[in-house]
Amino acid sequence: MQRDPAQSSFADALVLGSTNSRLQRIDALLDWPQLVGALGLERKAQTGRPAYPPTTMLKVLLLQAWYGLSDPAMEDALGDRLSFRRFVGLSLDQAVPDHSTISRFRQRLLEGDRWQRLLAQVNAQLDAHQVILRQGTLIDATLIPAAAAEPPKQVGGGQSPVDPDARWTKRPNGMARFGYKLHLAVDRGSQIARAMVLTSANINEITQAAKLVQGDEGAVWADKGYVGPSLREKLAEHGIGNRVQRKASRTRKLTVWEKRRNTLIGRVRGRIEGVFGALKRSYGLARMRFMGLERNAVATCVTLVAWNLARAADRTV
Repeated sequence: MQRDPAQSSFADALVLGSTNSRLQRIDALLDWPQLVGALGLERKAQTGRPAYPPTTMLKVLLLQAWYGLSDPAMEDALGDRLSFRRFVGLSLDQAVPDHSTISRFRQRLLEGDRWQRLLAQVNAQLDAHQVILRQGTLIDATLIPAAAAEPPKQVGGGQSPVDPDARWTKRPNGMARFGYKLHLAVDRGSQIARAMVLTSANINEITQAAKLVQGDEGAVWADKGYVGPSLREKLAEHGIGNRVQRKASRTRKLTVWEKRRNTLIGRVRGRIEGVFGALKRSYGLARMRFMGLERNAVATCVTLVAWNLARAADRTV
């Protein structure tokens, strides 16, 4: 049944009149068509039911990260909340994407490793708003439990039949954890996430450290777990200040000066722990949502983009 034009105009006015100031600020931060084009998400016209615009679907994924919604819950929320419709660009008489459509679009971010470019493309646009300070980069890693049930612990680490990428690892306190490890680089001062790597939980932090260095920061701050030649050489190559804590050995104790230096570095480096805490407490990273490294990497990247946009919107008020 075709809607009366007056009814459609009234419905559209309802959507346009429903405001969420934070979502409006976030919407204004990005050139969405440019982002979609850079990621190659535009599709040629096809016969049959028209697809939802990529901008709409990207915004749907971001809403999920901000509000902790599953795919079915997101479908319901788009049907109920006018501010959500306005943000994603749906009028009141348009059907909302169902949960399978949302899932398929997330899968599209895997094609051609689009998700790996997503964070960099968003940050490049945020840079125009001068929210990335580049005074330094804080790097660290955190364990995130797998969505799959824990398999029995075995010599060499047991595997889950439904999530073979998740692994066992031991924390410094001796407790075993099963899942993944998020390696993260955060801009000192703004707390904007600049780079991420997701690995199985048993991958050592130092093996991923060089990938987190941006090359344009004043210094890199990290704990003693990042002591090693690969990171040290990368920092020296780019003329970046080395603020990695010193580590004692069985044959050499730390000097008083080195202990003091470690304390001062720890006060700065420790701020990344607050970022991890917020991501786990408010952004759904207390546990992985999906099975498999690639699907979880996509979801984690979208979560970090959501974090960055929220941080940038708050800083540009």
